[in-house]
Amino acid sequence: QVQLVESGGGSVQAGGSLRLSCAFSGIPSSYCMGWFRQAPGKGREGIVVLSSDGTKDYRESVKGRFTISRDGAKKTLYLQMNLLKPEDTGMYYCAADFRRPGSPCFATNVITLDNRGQGTQVTVSS
Repeated sequence: QVQLVESGGGSVQAGGSLRLSCAFSGIPSSYCMGWFRQAPGKGREGIVVLSSDGTKDYRESVKGRFTISRDGAKKTLYLQMNLLKPEDTGMYYCAADFRRPGSPCFATNVITLDNRGQGTQVTVSS
């Protein structure tokens, strides 16, 4: 059974940084893992995904500012967010699912992954 628990959200001023963590368990050896967010009154938005083959895919608006990484020993997925903007405000969710070998993972599809955590709030003020 997959379990995902996010932490690390908070309030920062524009230009600041935050690092989100997602403690995971039960992840299959072939996976897509990533982050999506939802701003108040808006739909879910896939941000970034990491494939078990090491490839990453980022949403255009976060390229160069956000970095996804994974520590297998600690069973934790990270999202380092730099140069934060007010439009980055939202609830951030970690998500994961089995990846059929050879199939790519896309950031836009993170919102469709079957397993997700409870979310952590990120607020960026101008």
